[in-house]
Amino acid sequence: MTIKISIDCMGGDHGPSVTVPAAVSFANREPEAELVLVGLEEEIRAQLKKHKASSHPRLSVHHASEVVTMDDSIETALRRKKDSSMRVALRLVKDQQVQACVSAGNTGALMAVSRYLLKTLHGVDRPAICTILPNQKDGPTYMLDLGANVDCEPVHLHQFALMGSALVSAMEGKPRPTIGLLNVGEEAIKGNEVVKQTAELLRADHEKGILNFYGNVEGNDIFEGTTDIVVCDGFVGNVTLKASEGLGRFVKTVLTTEFKSGLLNMLGAVIARGAIKAISRRLNPSRYNGASLLGLRGLVFKSHGGADAYGYEWAIQRAFDAAKYDVLSRIATTIAELMPQADTPDGANGGSGEIVNTESTQQKTA
Repeated sequence: MTIKISIDCMGGDHGPSVTVPAAVSFANREPEAELVLVGLEEEIRAQLKKHKASSHPRLSVHHASEVVTMDDSIETALRRKKDSSMRVALRLVKDQQVQACVSAGNTGALMAVSRYLLKTLHGVDRPAICTILPNQKDGPTYMLDLGANVDCEPVHLHQFALMGSALVSAMEGKPRPTIGLLNVGEEAIKGNEVVKQTAELLRADHEKGILNFYGNVEGNDIFEGTTDIVVCDGFVGNVTLKASEGLGRFVKTVLTTEFKSGLLNMLGAVIARGAIKAISRRLNPSRYNGASLLGLRGLVFKSHGGADAYGYEWAIQRAFDAAKYDVLSRIATTIAELMPQADTPDGANGGSGEIVNTESTQQKTA
């Protein structure tokens, strides 16, 4: 089965110099993938020529005349740049010409344009950004939301848990993944009112057998792998993500510096070369690149804006896997069957699609 993915080649800090070689590499190793490279045609074809892939049978170019920059406002992306590579790539998803879209562009703009074009699934108030983080069990911890919704109500966190459970069930083959609610302590009496009320909703679902709610978890549980999924609001999630990425790079830098600081340390580095490579691999944030925008009527994946080709290829891989395992229909089914239907004041379910409480786009975002 061929899976088609649109690539916003102009998005991110590096544009085609990263996105095109990543696409070429992925297409070369995945025979079931067909990639549509969207953006300024001349620049894309120059990169294809550079990487000797001008006539690749599973790579095609779709011209888009405009680019959403990392500093563009949501209004600019939505109203002024209607032929941007980001918007055109997403429109291909809407028109069902591709099964997923990958972009490293401005996070706020990507969420806004995605929501405007694709709309949200019935029963979902707000889409959420979900990604994976490494844990001590050498497996992934899925975490959401990571910046789409700074201010959340209990109903939103409840929806995040449902969507996250459906995602992990599909991607990891776990019928009942465990869910933790991020809090300042494990005890039920701790936390603000939003967290307490969310815990009540999740406990009720657990008693009904709808969700496998572990309980409250703390920051250390994310990397210990205490639960398969960690739910939080976008403010806390984004801070956690950026802190963990910074820590991973810090540890890698310290190890490199110390092993080069003297002859004995350099000798130790040679002896421990295998272990050092394994540590570097496990702590490399690029391996966990590619966040899914859950709750939309289409698969959209966000790459880190500063990702290199290796990291961007991982984002493409996640989009490919999501399409392969039919994540979208599984989330839609879960929401339709399990989520109490209520009024959706945020313009969901085919409404205007204007996004609210989105992480600021006046800075470079994840």
